Amino acid sequence: MSIIKPEIETVDRSTRSIRYLEHGWPSELCRWHAHEEYELHLVVETRGKAFVGDYIGDFKAGDLFMTGPNLPHNWITDKVYSEPVEIRDMLIQFSHESVEKLAEGFPEFSQVLSLLQLAQSGIHFEGFNATFARGHMESIRDNTGAERILAFVRFLVRLNEHAEKKTLSIAKLILPEGGSKHARIAQVVDHVNKNFAQSVSVAQAAEMANMTEITFSRNFQAVTGHSFVEFLNRIRIGQACGMLYATDEQITVIAQEAGFKNLANFNRHFLKLRGMTPSEYRDTARKDLTPKRELTS
Repeated sequence: MSIIKPEIETVDRSTRSIRYLEHGWPSELCRWHAHEEYELHLVVETRGKAFVGDYIGDFKAGDLFMTGPNLPHNWITDKVYSEPVEIRDMLIQFSHESVEKLAEGFPEFSQVLSLLQLAQSGIHFEGFNATFARGHMESIRDNTGAERILAFVRFLVRLNEHAEKKTLSIAKLILPEGGSKHARIAQVVDHVNKNFAQSVSVAQAAEMANMTEITFSRNFQAVTGHSFVEFLNRIRIGQACGMLYATDEQITVIAQEAGFKNLANFNRHFLKLRGMTPSEYRDTARKDLTPKRELTS
């Protein structure tokens, strides 16, 4: 999986203004990708890691997200889930143009445009009632024509009214083009994702990108919103989180497997990024380790 160079998905909207999808896990649809459309994404089952732009965090059943145009995203279910899931995701894709034209015709709807602005960086609707969200999704799925559009608009209005909107990506990533400096940085990021436990210095990363250290550091910060070392630590902490509640390994072992040779350094970075110690994180996460079959608020 690449944090920088996603697969570009083309959505056919020639016969419909919004697209509804649902799929299980594993699925070919679960991959690091981006598209021009906005996406409302409800996680029905499992838990794992959410990747939205440069954001890396946890997701669980019932979480509701919105991503903006060309914002790369993926939800990766933790390996602790070994059995296939029939429906893991329910999602809706729609264009900015459709909502903008609706706001032009009905000025009262223009407030929803501010929601779309926030979605440029990705939104997690914290505390949104999961049963309520699923009901809206099912209404959109089960209706056709104008009734489907009405159900969709009703959902957007409710989301705009929801108070707890957490924006996710610190900096909206610029998608690389072939041969560009960003594409060379993407190669470095791919290497980090595959070899996060190995020691990789800024000098080595700059060499991979065929840049000087100063140029590489400046470009990496501009593309990802983080310094190379910060980004590497985010990847490592994200991997450690999965191991903490999916295995019984000792924290010292997990720290080493995640790429931290010094336990104190691991604890310091973990506390900074997660707001709790590794042991506290493990205890908290394991309270909900068994996936729930019914969504709750």
